[in-house]
Amino acid sequence: MGSPGELGAPAPSGPRLSDLTGSLLRQARALAADYALLAVLDARSAALRFTWLVFGGVVVAVLVATAWLAIVTAGIVWLLGSGASWPAALGLAAALNVAAAAAVYLWMRGLMTDLPFSATLRQLRGEAPRPRASDHEA
Repeated sequence: MGSPGELGAPAPSGPRLSDLTGSLLRQARALAADYALLAVLDARSAALRFTWLVFGGVVVAVLVATAWLAIVTAGIVWLLGSGASWPAALGLAAALNVAAAAAVYLWMRGLMTDLPFSATLRQLRGEAPRPRASDHEA
C-alpha cells in the first residue's frame, strides 16, 4: 500500500474547505438572526414600558389637576365663609390661576433660550462655545 501522498492513494478524509465555509456562513446567519430577534424583543419591551410610563404620567397629571381644583375650591369656600361674594371669590381664584400660568410660561420660555442641538451646530460651524450663565456667576 502506498502512502497518502502517492498517486492513486485515497485522499485523507476530513472536512473540506467548502464544507467549513458553508457551515461558518450558516452559523453566522443563525447568530445574526438570534441577535435580530433579541433586538426586536428588546424594542418591544422598551415600547411597552414607554407606553406604561406615558399612561402613568397621564394618570399623575389628572390626579394633580384634580388636587389643584380641590385646593381652589377649598379657597373659594373659605372666602365665601369669610363673607366674600361669589364673584369676588371666583375672580380671586381665576386671578391666582392666571398668575400661576404666567409664572410657568416664563419658566418654560427661559428653558427655550437655546435651540435643540445648538451646541452641535456651533461645533460643526467652527464657532466658539458660548459661555453659560453659571460661568459668569462664579
